[in-house]
Amino acid sequence: MTLSDMWNIGLMQGFAGLSLFAVLLLMGLGLAIIFGQMGVINMAHGEFMTIGAYSIYLAAQVTERLSPAWMPYYFPVAIALAFVFAFVVGWIVEWLLIRHLYRRPLDTLLATWGVSLGLQQVFRTFIGPKEVSPTLPDWLMGSWTPHEGLDIPINGLFVLALTALATLGVLLALHKSRWGLRVRATVANRTMANATGIDTKKTDRLTFAIGCGIAGVAGAAFTTIGSTGPTSGSLYIVDAFLVVTFGGAASLLGTVVSAFGIAQTQSVSEFFMTGSMAKVLTLSLIVLILMLRPQGLFAVKVRR
Repeated sequence: MTLSDMWNIGLMQGFAGLSLFAVLLLMGLGLAIIFGQMGVINMAHGEFMTIGAYSIYLAAQVTERLSPAWMPYYFPVAIALAFVFAFVVGWIVEWLLIRHLYRRPLDTLLATWGVSLGLQQVFRTFIGPKEVSPTLPDWLMGSWTPHEGLDIPINGLFVLALTALATLGVLLALHKSRWGLRVRATVANRTMANATGIDTKKTDRLTFAIGCGIAGVAGAAFTTIGSTGPTSGSLYIVDAFLVVTFGGAASLLGTVVSAFGIAQTQSVSEFFMTGSMAKVLTLSLIVLILMLRPQGLFAVKVRR
């Protein structure tokens, strides 16, 4: 193997880490809003990702049967539908369940775990127990070859662009919109926010639903790099919590840095050892750093 071949393999392995980073970041963004901003431990967050993934699959099935000529164009519309479906389910779950459990973190953990199991059974009943994959448009297939021996998958580039767009949208919404102002005021001091006329209950519901909607977009991105089953979301929930905890609760910058660090460590170490050992190495490094800095990399001071 020549030095050029090793360089190309290293670049492609690093890009695989960027694809994992993109999914972890989209999952972590929604969770950072819900867990970091509201203090709700949402164990069903992975199932909201699955809702987004199944939205893409069902949209592909409907388009393929009813209007095959629209197959090259359905994917962007399906991403918007993935956000809307996950948003609506999140809104209903918050209204039915979560709003009764604020300030009771252990109860929210158990309740959302029950929601997670219930949603998994709904997926098995109405879609099936087997993993499925949507038919992707032709423009998402293939690879980009900047020079001989180096192939960058186009679906990976698309996921990175989608992640950058979603991250920029969340940052702008949090810092430039009326909703973001209300969220930041509620997180800083809920009692004072109520006193100034902010409807914190409505803000909580909208925030929870938006976090779930972002998880739906993560599911849409996930369909381009893997197949979806009833338990697909639960495979990423632990990693998503690690991203938020390691980066520092309520810190979106910490979420970005944490997702990048975890994904690249996992991907690069998998090149030299088995996947299980790479996971052990990544978790060991996170535990070691959290022992030295338990508040996370970029903790934000808040007053509950």
